[in-house]
Amino acid sequence: MAERLINEGYDVYGLDVINDYYDINLKFARLEQHGIPRLTVDFNQPLQSSKYDNYKFIRLDLADHDTIVNFMVEQKFDYVVNLAAQAGVRYSIDNPRAYTHSNIDGFLSVLEGARYSKVKHLIYASTSSVYGLNTEMPLSESQMTDRPMALYAATKKANELFAHSYSHLFDLPTTGLRFFTVYGPWGRPDMALFLFAEAMLKDEPINVFNHGKMIRDFTYVDDIVESITRLIPKPAPKNHDGVPCQVFNIGNSAPVQLMAYIEALEKALGKTAKKNFMDIQAGDVPATHADVSKLEEYVNFKPQTSVEEGVKRFVDWYLETKKQNAIN
Repeated sequence: MAERLINEGYDVYGLDVINDYYDINLKFARLEQHGIPRLTVDFNQPLQSSKYDNYKFIRLDLADHDTIVNFMVEQKFDYVVNLAAQAGVRYSIDNPRAYTHSNIDGFLSVLEGARYSKVKHLIYASTSSVYGLNTEMPLSESQMTDRPMALYAATKKANELFAHSYSHLFDLPTTGLRFFTVYGPWGRPDMALFLFAEAMLKDEPINVFNHGKMIRDFTYVDDIVESITRLIPKPAPKNHDGVPCQVFNIGNSAPVQLMAYIEALEKALGKTAKKNFMDIQAGDVPATHADVSKLEEYVNFKPQTSVEEGVKRFVDWYLETKKQNAIN
C-alpha cells in the first residue's frame, strides 16, 4: 500500500510497532525495501527518511494514545489508512488482551487523532470475520454482523461501531473495509499459503482443516491496494441518517475450494503436498463469499486476480526472498 501511494505522488508516513507476533525479520525486510535500515528503527525516534523523497517511517505503538494523537495533529494528514491490527482468529483465543490493546485502544487513538486533526477521510481495515455465524451466501454489507465467532471478529466489529460514533459526533468521514482472506507477497507467515509453502519445501506435511472442505474468497493483495487507492479520494458521503460512514466488502467474489488453492500452490512449486486432514478449528467458518457489488458501483473496480495467478506471484516472491535470506 505504501509503495503504491508513494508512486501515486502522495507524501506518505508509515507507522508500525514491529512486534514479535511473527518473524520481525520479515517486517524489517519490508522497510529495507524502501531504504530504511533496521539499525535506525527505534521507538518514538524522529521520522526515518527513506530512499523516496515522499516517504518517511516511524516506529510507534498505536495504543500509545497521547503520542499518536499529538503526532497526527502535528502532521495534519489529509488521509489516514489504518491497516494496523492484531490479526488472526486462533491467536485471539489464547491471547485476548493483545487484541483489545491493538484493535480497541489503538484504533481509538487513530480516531482521536483524526478527530483533532480534521482528517478528510479515514479508511480502516475490518474483516470478513464480522459475518460470524451467517451462512447465507454471498455475504453482503446489509447482513447482520452481531454474531462473531472469535474475539478478533468482535474487536473489528467494535471498530466499525467506534467509527460510526465518531462519524456521527464529529462529522469525520470513515470507510471500513471487510477484507476476505488476503494473500500475496510480503504477507503474514501465519497464513495458510505461507505455512503450506514452507512445509512443502521441507517435504513436511501440511495441515488441511475441515478435511479440505473449506471454501474461501481468496483475495490477492494488489486488488486490495487498488481498491483502497480508489477509495482514498472518495470520502464517505452522508448516509440516510446523515452520518458520513460506510463499509465495503473487498473480496474476489469467486470462492475457491481449499483443495484447489493447494493444487495451485503445488503447480507453482512443482511439488505435491503431503496432507494431514484435520477437523475444523475453533473460530473458523467453513465458507466465505463476498458480494462486492457495492464496491464496484462506488469505485468502478472489483478484485479480479485469479488464484492461479496470485499463488504463482506469491511463490515467485517467496523463493526469491528466501534466497536473499530476508525470511526464515
